[in-house]
Amino acid sequence: MPRNNGQPVHGWVNLDKPVGISSAKAVAIVRRVFNAAKAGHGGTLDPLASGVLPIALGEATKTVAFAMGSHKSYEFTLAWGVETSTDDSEGSVTYRSEKRPSDADVTAVLGQFTGHIEQVPPAYSAIKVDGQRAYKLARKADADDDAPAVKLAPRPIFIETCQLLSHDESKARFYVACGKGAYIRSMARDIGRAVGSAAHVTSLRRMSVGSFHADKAISLDFLENLEHSAPAFEHLHPVVSALDDIPALPISGDEASLLRHGQTLGALSQSAQLRFAGLAGGQTGIAMHGDTPVALVAIKAGAVCPVRVLNL
Repeated sequence: MPRNNGQPVHGWVNLDKPVGISSAKAVAIVRRVFNAAKAGHGGTLDPLASGVLPIALGEATKTVAFAMGSHKSYEFTLAWGVETSTDDSEGSVTYRSEKRPSDADVTAVLGQFTGHIEQVPPAYSAIKVDGQRAYKLARKADADDDAPAVKLAPRPIFIETCQLLSHDESKARFYVACGKGAYIRSMARDIGRAVGSAAHVTSLRRMSVGSFHADKAISLDFLENLEHSAPAFEHLHPVVSALDDIPALPISGDEASLLRHGQTLGALSQSAQLRFAGLAGGQTGIAMHGDTPVALVAIKAGAVCPVRVLNL
């Protein structure tokens, strides 16, 4: 979101997004509550989905890529017997099946949906196809019989866990923990096909994004009641909240000054190499002066280089 009027507020809000609003709308509301000059979010949730939507304010927006790349978890319910154009209850029916799988049928196929697998994203997704968003092409195809159908290539994803929570003749509920890029709507569609039936998502709740969890998230209604008040800031988490999985590298005051001015920390001494050993292989780290994050850094040609400087 471009900079506009507002104050330099920095940190993360662990928002419990309700069903019925877009992620962009939720960001706009949180930005208004904090009167923040800049805001963004760590991973889109569809309007029909609820749950954890981490919202970055100010300098925290420079760490959004790390939140979006974090492991996520979801609970979702699918309905048996129908596939839709959007793989959820918003779309038009594209296929029907009379088969209703048993518990054993479902459990038997779940191994296909764990580990490193390939998944075809939903046609109604934000993936770009020849420079255009897939959902725009899908809408055009639905409205115009002569327009080509959207065909997306399979993409590699990682599913840590896919667990059946409950099941009956009409629906089933699952828990999924996964890496970046996994689409729950596609998983529901593919589970339906794997058991010889059809399925689409009817409800979806994101339970976690990295270190942000639903049981610690704040509701949008509650936050709006705190608009422009000091208690709202009690729910603002530090900028480094999204960086739990990357190395934290202690630096001196002089080194912090160099990084803040966009300069590198020269060829590493033997002792410095030990301090920055966590950045082996081009990994990004966070340089810390005491408790203050200074910059996202990486080692290039033997030197510590600032990737994004945090103005805190």
